[in-house]
This record gives sequence, structure tokens and C-alpha cells, in this order.
Amino acid sequence: MLNILLLSVIAFLLIKSYYLRRSLERLTRDLEDILSTDTNVLLSVSTGDRAVRRLAAELNRHLRTLRALRRRYESGDRDLRESVTNLSHDLRTPLTAICGYLDLLEREPLSPASERYLSLIRSRADAMRQLTEELFRYSLARSGAARPEPEDLDLRAAVEEAAAGFYAALTARGIVPEIVLPEQPVRRRADREAVSRVLENVLSNALKYSAGDLEIVLTEAGEVRCTNTAPGLDEVSVGRLFDRYFTVEAARGGAGLGLAIAKALMENMGGSVAAQYDDGRLTVIVTF
Repeated sequence: MLNILLLSVIAFLLIKSYYLRRSLERLTRDLEDILSTDTNVLLSVSTGDRAVRRLAAELNRHLRTLRALRRRYESGDRDLRESVTNLSHDLRTPLTAICGYLDLLEREPLSPASERYLSLIRSRADAMRQLTEELFRYSLARSGAARPEPEDLDLRAAVEEAAAGFYAALTARGIVPEIVLPEQPVRRRADREAVSRVLENVLSNALKYSAGDLEIVLTEAGEVRCTNTAPGLDEVSVGRLFDRYFTVEAARGGAGLGLAIAKALMENMGGSVAAQYDDGRLTVIVTF
């Protein structure tokens, strides 16, 4: 009789353990689904186990808090992007006027001291105009206001055009780029202007950090790889290259938005951009 009772208790515990495990597994799956999608659904459990129900209630409390924080973040991020876009747009007009007056002033006869001061003003105005332009482009890319207009595009021609545009600046730094392209065109559906901007920003980054070399490779799979020796970087700084406003002392000017803009544009087009650092060499990989 005792054996039968023990077997009954064991059987009951096994069954309860089985259903409890099933409830926890379902709770885990539901939580993963809720966290991976933008939904207001909360967790629900069918079991009568008090511990599981308390766990579900506590998880739902944290989910509500998380959603409230996410809404506040998205609202604040959207307001910030709009403010930066409006501010940078408003700054462009007076900056353009300032540069225009500087052009007129440079035509006037000036003393050596005045010429030196004018040169300093010009360099500061150009730097501010570049920062304003980058802020404006970054805000547009992040906000999605500039919707991609995909067209049939030859990436090989786009890479050739971008490299040609930077050839003078590269050679002025003593960099003779090695360009490797497929024999056949590499065609993709992409926004022509965005692709051009991405390639320009990636090459501009190479110009900043290169120690005197640059290899540009386009694969048939639609991957552009720009590799150069970059002694001023390390794995930590390479991991932050796509952060907004990130620069290192080795960089020669810039607002630290070039690669952040490239990343935003690539994400808008369904592609990606990443960086690798191996044995002192930096590789920026753009995948269409």
C-alpha cells in the first residue's frame, strides 16, 4: 500500500514538473517573440501554478516599464533629429553668406596681417560649413526623410568614379590606391546618390587614417573592401568608428560623422557596413 502511495506521489510530481516545464518554455518563447517585435501584447499563462503566474506578472510589469522607456527614447530621439536637421538647415544660409563675403574680401587689397586673419577666418568658416553639412546629411539619413530611390546601378562604375574623385587627394598624401575590380559589371538595385555618398565617406575615412597605402576591392558578390595601414587606430577605436562624432587624434579634420552617415544610408538601402582591424590594418567592408 505504501509503495502504491509513493508511486502515486512520484507520478503526480513528474506530471506537475512536466507541465511546469512546458509552461516555462512557452513563457520563454512568448517573451522572446514580444521583445523581438513592436507589439503591446503582454505575457499570458494557462497554468494554475502560483509561482509561474507571479513570474509572468513580474515580467509583464518590466515589459510595461521597458515600453514606456522605449517610447520616451524614440520620441526624444525623433525630436533631437528634427532639431538638428532644422538647426543645421538654418545655419547653412548665413554660412553661405559669410563665405560669399569672404570671397569678395579676398579680392580686395589687404595688408599681410589682414590676409593672415582672413585666411584663419576662411578655414574656420569652411570647417563650420562642413560640420553643418554633415549634421544635416546625418539627420536626414537617420530620420528616413530622404527615401532611397533604387535604380539599376553598376557598382564597378560607382567605385571607379569615387576612386577617381579622391585620386588627387590621395596622391597628394603619397597614397597610390590599388584598385581591384571584377571584369564584368556588378549590378544592384540601389540609390545612386546614397551609394556615391557612402563610397565617398569610406574613402574619406581611409584618407584620414592611412599611413600611405590603400587597397580598394570590389567582389562579384557586391562587397566593397577598403584596406589600409592605420597605426593610429586599435581594436577599441575601430569598434567606435561608426559612432557619431567619434574621431581620434590621428584623424585629419572632420566631424566624426562620415561613417555614421554611411552606416545609416546603407541600412536604409538594406545593406551593411562594418570594420575590421587586423595586424595594424583597417578594413571597411560595405556590403550591398
